[in-house]
Amino acid sequence: MCRSFFVILVLVLTISKATAQANINASSSPADMVNVFLGTSGDHGQLSPAASSPFNMMSIGPQTRPHIHTGYDYYAKEFEGFTHTRIEGVGCKGSGGNILIKPILGEDKTTCLSKKKEKASSGFYSVSFDNGISAAMTVDTNVGIHEYAFPNEKSSLWIDLSFAFDDRFVSETHVIKDNVITGYIDTKTTCSVGVYRIYYALQISNVSEIKSSGNHGLLALRKNRIKPMEVRVGFSSVNEDYAIQKIEKTPPTLQDVKEKTKNNWNQLLSRVEVKGEKAREALFYSLLYRGLQAPYLISEKDGTYRAIDGSKQKSDFPVYNGWAIWDNYREQLPMLSLLYQDKFEPIAKSIANLYPYGKKSWATMHEPSPTVRTEHAIVVLLDAYKKGCDINFEAIKDALLNEVEHLDYSSPDKALESSYDTWAMAEILKITGDTVLSKTFTNKALEYKAYWKKDFADLSKDDVDKMQARGLYQGTIWQYRWFVPFDVSGLKSLVGGEDVFLKQLDQFFDDYNYNHANQPDLQVPGLYNATKQPWKSQKLFRNIMLDTVVQTYFNDNSKGVDPYIGTIYNNKPKAYLRTMDDDAGTLSSWFVMRSIGLSPANVGDPIYYVTAPIFKSVKVDMGDGKFLSIEVKNYNKDYFYIQSVTFNGKELDRNWLTQKELTQGGEIIIETGAEPNKNFGIRNQWISCVDK
Repeated sequence: MCRSFFVILVLVLTISKATAQANINASSSPADMVNVFLGTSGDHGQLSPAASSPFNMMSIGPQTRPHIHTGYDYYAKEFEGFTHTRIEGVGCKGSGGNILIKPILGEDKTTCLSKKKEKASSGFYSVSFDNGISAAMTVDTNVGIHEYAFPNEKSSLWIDLSFAFDDRFVSETHVIKDNVITGYIDTKTTCSVGVYRIYYALQISNVSEIKSSGNHGLLALRKNRIKPMEVRVGFSSVNEDYAIQKIEKTPPTLQDVKEKTKNNWNQLLSRVEVKGEKAREALFYSLLYRGLQAPYLISEKDGTYRAIDGSKQKSDFPVYNGWAIWDNYREQLPMLSLLYQDKFEPIAKSIANLYPYGKKSWATMHEPSPTVRTEHAIVVLLDAYKKGCDINFEAIKDALLNEVEHLDYSSPDKALESSYDTWAMAEILKITGDTVLSKTFTNKALEYKAYWKKDFADLSKDDVDKMQARGLYQGTIWQYRWFVPFDVSGLKSLVGGEDVFLKQLDQFFDDYNYNHANQPDLQVPGLYNATKQPWKSQKLFRNIMLDTVVQTYFNDNSKGVDPYIGTIYNNKPKAYLRTMDDDAGTLSSWFVMRSIGLSPANVGDPIYYVTAPIFKSVKVDMGDGKFLSIEVKNYNKDYFYIQSVTFNGKELDRNWLTQKELTQGGEIIIETGAEPNKNFGIRNQWISCVDK
């Protein structure tokens, strides 16, 4: 019997094929190995199994009750229907949830949809219900197909144009002509900051009539009781005509679109070929998949797009939107910059393209897709330029300066975050040749030292391990005190030198102050790479990726309340730590990079530290016929300490490589062992510092 809200969940010994073993097969393609149910239960990733294609703002997926931020919870039984938008893994109860379609018996909108069996893969989702109704769906870029099969009785589709996560619906328009519905929907975006507009077209087959039914609701009556009903959906950020064109150009069947999208996923996922334990391979591709879902391609094939001031514009490069930069500038965008350079450059240009139209730190009132926030865009643009992207800083210089001049230093965390942006602005001014102003901003960035001495130097105070102490947004004094990624050399001096720095780093981890459930201290496990003890980063990376750890912090409480002991990354619905949102691929990309043996040293510098891969071999297609091969010598799945590294046949006397070295391709051979080689990585070190 279907309940109105609460569901009694009975755990069975055999959970289903959503577990880690679901897609592990020696002959599987990367897309086959993706477990789309990873992170889809509770606050353990905030992910969904929705049918999605790469960088696509349309994702068609199930809407359960109760549900998490993406509209679905793996263990929920009751479905409300299927929705078409979401941002994977973000907070504030999510973003999206547009256009609810619910298959119903007769014209009964209260028809109970109780899950019987579901199946999903890269780009595809299907489910059957106890009442005999079944649904299947797939997508291509901003177009999708649903198919609904019913018992041989009178049935319909209920369409709610006002549905949105957390009741963020603003307004909608629609026109019904024969079996096609067109219009647009305005919705408040993440945390109700800003509004996005999506133009849509719905084409429904096997329908006798589409009629209005209640406020913002439509009822599509089934014509033939034997044949299924099909819904084709097109999206555009520009107008309804483009949305209709999407439908008209869609392959003829759901199966055709499903296969096309699977091929698209395979083309991207297979650029990184990993060989090792099959469970690790499956986890890797499941997480890489999450790093390739956002941001969203919003420009049409002729270059037309809708800017964030609401105007229609044209571009000579693909335009993206759907940002969560404050989160994914740390990991997901750097991952794209190395492994998917062809995708990253237009993404970076799209970020630069926000500035002429009134970029804000959060969403504007005229977003073309669901979005979150855009802080640290300046850091991303500097990083992109130093990695070879064509960023026209002169064209947006005044807007960049205006943003930096209005940065917030009102709390300890904001003071350090703003100093990072100010440093990046100083570096950009050097690039443009404005050396005088660059020096001014460099000096302004170095003022972080005064803020640091005031709030982060003294660890004896009783609030240093308390969440949100002294006005911190998220995190603790202990966690934020390391956030000077652009000047680790200066931070060492502030602490009291290398030995004190190491002692305090050791204390930080020994006392379980590190919090992988959130981002403020995400870079800290790698800081040992910039010291005389780099092997400690090698161990920490492996522990966080695969081994049992102790985590005592979560976003909703302070230290010591209900600590977690176990592995952080798991290939199952409860995949991550409690309260650990993936944040548009951030935490997934953290794993992806370190699992292949590389980690960004500082976003804004084209440098990667070398660590031990969790695979026997890694091969990356860098494009233009260039391949980067990473082989592990003396491979043992439990070895993570680097003994030596050779790069293109020569011994590497350092523990870092540049973007240029990596993208040119070649061979890296990393010898690992059970004990650390304490001589590796302590010569010719790369340590970030501010050049005055």
